[in-house]
Amino acid sequence: MEYITLNNGIKMPMVGFGVFQIQDAKTTQEVVEAAIKTGYRLIDTAQAYGNEEAVGKAIKSAGIPREELFITTKLWISDMSYEGAKKAFQESLSKLDLDYVDLYLLHQPIGDTFGAWRALEELYKEGKIRSIGVSNFKEDQLANISLFNEITPAVNQIEVHVFNQKEQQHAYQTSKGVVTESWGAFAEGKNDVFNHPILKEIAQKHKKTTAQVMLRWQLQRGIVSLSKSANPERVRSNFDIFDFQLTDTDMEQIKTINTDTTVFADHHDATTVELLASFIGKSF
Repeated sequence: MEYITLNNGIKMPMVGFGVFQIQDAKTTQEVVEAAIKTGYRLIDTAQAYGNEEAVGKAIKSAGIPREELFITTKLWISDMSYEGAKKAFQESLSKLDLDYVDLYLLHQPIGDTFGAWRALEELYKEGKIRSIGVSNFKEDQLANISLFNEITPAVNQIEVHVFNQKEQQHAYQTSKGVVTESWGAFAEGKNDVFNHPILKEIAQKHKKTTAQVMLRWQLQRGIVSLSKSANPERVRSNFDIFDFQLTDTDMEQIKTINTDTTVFADHHDATTVELLASFIGKSF
């Protein structure tokens, strides 16, 4: 495993296992147990995923010392306020059955993010959270919350994959000491990404899969990546990226795939914000 040091000195694994869209409790527990057995030490969940309790059970049954694990969860927009964050965090901590979490993120830049951030700062100072950060924030939003609060986010978890490489944003965040963590590393298979000719050529050269190439590409950029699978063999395969190195030519070839566009809903489009807000009963 390789690690990156956050702006408060905490070491974070650079390769993690995510559980988004794995809602069945039994399956979630089984795949997280398999991931930990494989060697994953970063496990990423969220209040909105509805599977924190199953993740907590997997952590308990894995038999790995707590200090070796790095557990992330996130605050959803339904509780994006000072009081809401305090309450929701305690609920997440209880479901995970942990004494602390290693990273707690504001899941979306929607709602009273400043009030919620102040709550996170207090929970951090109390030792209940080892590091705090944000998710889906753009550069201006990251600058705003950093400049007008005491603590700068340690991490910003954003959409990053070969079609949306976020070079400018990653460079900006790095210059401010904020680690970039990617979600959607495989673009959810869209645009037939696993069969992309450039990725296939590079994978064949290194005797690896295209998925492994995409994760290795993130690692060599200094980006923390998350992968997800309910297939034990793929869980193992996605972790097996530490025994090869992409060349400068490989990295340049992958750059040519970039389109600088999302393959998901644009989190910064007004209609997307309205849609997310409608889920919690907010509308104009």
